[in-house]
Amino acid sequence: MKKIPVAEAVGSILCHDITQIIQDVTKQAIFRKGHVIAAEDVPVLLSLGKENIYVWEADETMMHENDAAEILYGFCHNEGIAKSEVKEGKIEAIATRDGCLKVDTTRLLNLNLVEEIMIATIHSNRFVKQGEKLAGMRVIPLAIAKDKMESLAKMVGETPLLNLIPFNRKKVGIVTTGSEIFKGRITDKFGPVIREKLAPFGCEILGQTITDDKVADIVSAIKAYIEMGADMVVCTGGMSVDPDDVTPSAIREVGAEVISYGAPVLPGAMFLLSYLDGKPILGLPGCVMYSKATIFDLVLPRIMIDERLTKLDLAILGHGGFCNSCSTCNYPSCAFGK
Repeated sequence: MKKIPVAEAVGSILCHDITQIIQDVTKQAIFRKGHVIAAEDVPVLLSLGKENIYVWEADETMMHENDAAEILYGFCHNEGIAKSEVKEGKIEAIATRDGCLKVDTTRLLNLNLVEEIMIATIHSNRFVKQGEKLAGMRVIPLAIAKDKMESLAKMVGETPLLNLIPFNRKKVGIVTTGSEIFKGRITDKFGPVIREKLAPFGCEILGQTITDDKVADIVSAIKAYIEMGADMVVCTGGMSVDPDDVTPSAIREVGAEVISYGAPVLPGAMFLLSYLDGKPILGLPGCVMYSKATIFDLVLPRIMIDERLTKLDLAILGHGGFCNSCSTCNYPSCAFGK
């Protein structure tokens, strides 16, 4: 690759895309990599502010940016992930299925510490829909040393940086606690919300049981769903500190291992995570009923790929776990939980 005046470039091979940007109108490549510059192209290039231009010259030690981008994509490629065409030296990784995206953030950081290299991804652990863009990658210069890319491949290793894990279709039982609902004083609002949040994961809802504020009744309802083959039980209501809020006690009574009662997330501080013979038993606070995005939304994608969450996993959510309750909710395309 060498730099020459545009006026002297006729007959040379362009080694990168030339993009025209007109604010609020267009951003598109006028000339593509590999284009042979003709005499009529010179005034167009000059109008774009290109007094000088890079053209290709053979150099066995260097690699073009497009070829380098292909290598970077190879570091990210995994099942359920496809690539865009190379455009202006950049490739984007795209989801070909729904799933929970896992990013190896440590190796990604090490890679991005290398000069002239970049891979940018969306956040790890989030729900991803088919067709969604996951990452973009390119090298900074128009050409990069081949031996540098070879060393980078050794550093990254064979395991992809990205993993898009499909969701497991779970059977779910819903246990709703509250004397006010059980005795017909108010209408249950939890059930429809829980069904709506579980729908994108393809869950089978085994049913919803409404119980009084009695430990024995809640325990009986949880056990009944486990016996029906539930892979997960979601308990709603009775998660506060009032005398009648006994759901946490019932979850312990049923024999579940409580990982945490409480999480550094707002909305969702009174969330309870437990496991009974490997099956998640969740206690959801009232905020899940009326807030657009809560702790439930943050943990659900990971639970649906059978990731066993720990106290540490929940503690990490404290950084970014404060929701600003925007008038128009854009979750997950926002900072909440990130």
